[in-house]
Amino acid sequence: MTTQNNALFEPVQLIDTHCHINMLVKKTFDTVLTAEDYKNAQEIIEQAREKQVSKIINVGTSYIESMNSIYLAQKFAGVYATVGIHPNDLTDTWQQELKELEQLIAQPENKIVGIGETGIDTHYPDYNLQKQKDAFRVQIELALKYNLALVVHTRDAPEETLRSLEEFKNSNLRGTIHCFSNDLFFAQEAIAMGFVIGIGGTLTYPKNNILRTVVTRIKLEHIILETDAPYLPVQKMRGKQNHPANIYDIAQYLADLRTNPFDLIARTTTQTAQKLFNI
Repeated sequence: MTTQNNALFEPVQLIDTHCHINMLVKKTFDTVLTAEDYKNAQEIIEQAREKQVSKIINVGTSYIESMNSIYLAQKFAGVYATVGIHPNDLTDTWQQELKELEQLIAQPENKIVGIGETGIDTHYPDYNLQKQKDAFRVQIELALKYNLALVVHTRDAPEETLRSLEEFKNSNLRGTIHCFSNDLFFAQEAIAMGFVIGIGGTLTYPKNNILRTVVTRIKLEHIILETDAPYLPVQKMRGKQNHPANIYDIAQYLADLRTNPFDLIARTTTQTAQKLFNI
């Protein structure tokens, strides 16, 4: 049998487009990874590879955690970084922090493939909407300046999020709506502006019928897979830490829901992720 024919039987590869290995391996937020943390990270990455997850995008949420994402990307093959500041993690010095992160974007060894996660979150009562909008705008502009994907976090703020993105709708902005939790209208509006929909373990939650409707009504080419590990595991693992390896279960659930072959789900979502993040 030829090498080419052997390739036909190789398992289709998956991509976890959004996780936080740094938060999986340590208990304290905004602390730099230790040698022991890297050892644990390697085990997590190897477990993911055993489940056909060949690439992982580790997402920054603050200055220090963005740096941790870069360190992981530098150390491990198949791991990439995004840098940005989450709307709930904005400090009084967020502008300077973003300026410092910007200096790292153009350095190839840092393997930075996106900006974020950034966006608007009005879930908690002490939010500062103007600060969130300002930081969101700066990070959108960074994504455009460096031709990178934008990783959008939106929670309890669909109108505000769409309004912020609509200002840039003719600018070739592209990105993902991470942990999608809105309705079909929002999905269609985001897709029309060049975004794809990030789907993870919440798709499996019993009360999430709206999300299940969304993923069966939009084209498969507009969906990418994510875990958000260590958060939001699939239903059967609720209460436990999520892991990048669980992308396999999310892909299988989506295949069953859409009545598509698993290989089609894996191949299409992987191709979309590769194009979006240029990996």
